[in-house]
Amino acid sequence: QVQFVESGGGLVQDGGSLKLACAASRQDISVYAVGWFRQAPGKAREFVAAISRIEGRTNYAASVKGRFTISRDNAKNTIYLQMSSVKPEDTAVYYCNVVYGQQMTSPLDSWGQGTQVTVSS
Repeated sequence: QVQFVESGGGLVQDGGSLKLACAASRQDISVYAVGWFRQAPGKAREFVAAISRIEGRTNYAASVKGRFTISRDNAKNTIYLQMSSVKPEDTAVYYCNVVYGQQMTSPLDSWGQGTQVTVSS
């Protein structure tokens, strides 16, 4: 089972940028599509972005398209999420996970600790 450790979260001002990292252990993640999800207080966890195992196909939620960029470095067994032009509504705990399905939006059941992103207005 793949285990992920998310990092890079913090406090950022409205309109600022932040880069999250998702490091995998136990398994080589180059064989998996991986996605980012987020959960704001009182809300359900939602899909943010995903990248195929062969870095050529990505998918983004409409709310982040054009502002966030997902990438991967298979040599480092790490997935990244570059967040730009952030908004207060991006405030949430961010998680990564293996994803499946044609749109790469369906995660596995197990989750890591996540990393908190707080956008101040």
